[in-house]
Amino acid sequence: MARTARGPRKPGGSDDYQVFVSHATADKWIATVICEKIEAAGATTFRDDRDIEGGDNIPDKVLAQIRRSREMVVILTPKSVDRPWVLIEVGAALGRGRGIRIVPILYHVEIDPIPEMLKSKRAYHLNDFDSYLKGVSDRVRGGAR
Repeated sequence: MARTARGPRKPGGSDDYQVFVSHATADKWIATVICEKIEAAGATTFRDDRDIEGGDNIPDKVLAQIRRSREMVVILTPKSVDRPWVLIEVGAALGRGRGIRIVPILYHVEIDPIPEMLKSKRAYHLNDFDSYLKGVSDRVRGGAR
């Protein structure tokens, strides 16, 4: 499967509907699986550990991809819930205003440690991730935000 600068392309996927996946390095395996499932639903994904190459300016690349993305999935685990880069990425997405859907995915995290900036967002537990995927699939096909 060929990779573009925006991440892997899926046959029949929409280059116009990208999901930015924010996660802690320690949660790379979970992020990889989540990206595979989102791509199977028809969207493209951006994940920093996979899509930023040597020599790239990391903050510039991350901000550009957040601006390009229609959604952001924030994987919240005990390792990521207070990681500075995750919080910076969420802050950048919130700075876009209503231009991006932000969806927390909870894995072994309850409500209390969730950053205040995400508490108003509808979150999914990892075991309910298929419900989120159905919505992504519908939005990719319908182009809805």
